[in-house]
Amino acid sequence: MQKTQKLTLTAMFIAIGTLTSHAFFIPIGVTKVFPMQHFINVLSGVLLGPYYAVAQAFCVSILRNMMGTGSVFAFPGSIFGAFLAAFLFKKTRKLLMAYVGEVIGTGIIGALVSYPIATLFLGKEATLFGFIPAFIFSSFAGATIGYILLKVFVRNPATARKINESTTHPRV
Repeated sequence: MQKTQKLTLTAMFIAIGTLTSHAFFIPIGVTKVFPMQHFINVLSGVLLGPYYAVAQAFCVSILRNMMGTGSVFAFPGSIFGAFLAAFLFKKTRKLLMAYVGEVIGTGIIGALVSYPIATLFLGKEATLFGFIPAFIFSSFAGATIGYILLKVFVRNPATARKINESTTHPRV
């Protein structure tokens, strides 16, 4: 994929992630899971690679915070998930590893990084085990949607070729 195509797709993912971050949710028990950022992280990780996936996650987090629809926890949650999804997919070339990378990156690493942010910088008492289940449920839902969509994409020869191109050529 050409650099211009990657930049355009990244911009589209940023726009979709910013506009749909709170528009679509899944009720699970007493909580609401907002899976769109995780869905987009898996797609951008597979289609664009680590650099563009992290840039996309960072830009969505900034825009959501500027609009008042996000929190500071959007940064560690989305960035670690996007990076790990893209990195594991790049190393293994397996869609399942992008899924696993998003869930581990956001659900565990992002939650662990969010704990000191809440306690040190925001001055709020937080429990570590309060972050992990919330982040895991959200990333699990979004990564599942992204994984299913990518499996459908792979069945189409045109999109399968694009996915294979993005994994065999060096990333810029």
